[in-house]
Amino acid sequence: MSGALADLVVVVHFAFVVFVVAGGFLTLRWPRIAWVHVPVFLWGAAISFAGWICPLTPLENRLRHAAGEEGYSGGFIDHYLLPVLYPDGLTRGQQAVMGALVLAVNGTAYALLVRQRTRRRRRTDPSGG
Repeated sequence: MSGALADLVVVVHFAFVVFVVAGGFLTLRWPRIAWVHVPVFLWGAAISFAGWICPLTPLENRLRHAAGEEGYSGGFIDHYLLPVLYPDGLTRGQQAVMGALVLAVNGTAYALLVRQRTRRRRRTDPSGG
């Protein structure tokens, strides 16, 4: 059971990472998501810039140990994503780049949201301004 829970944590963690990176684009369709997404992507960027390990990683490792499996050292990105993205391992510089990419992608998404809402307001403004 603990092994299945650990696998579930991996799925949730992966979904969290995807939401951190690209969730800002969901606000273009559902603007209220920003209330959840802004703190989430700021947390994700902070983890990258500071070199912290997300709390979901130790949780997954505890569940793996409880299931008699081996845990791993480092963070989620180190263990699951780096073998695909960075075969030689994650450096602090690469983490900073990842944090900057999170900010850039989401900055773009929120700039588009502001632009979209400004245009919408201009179309519905009875004064034409």
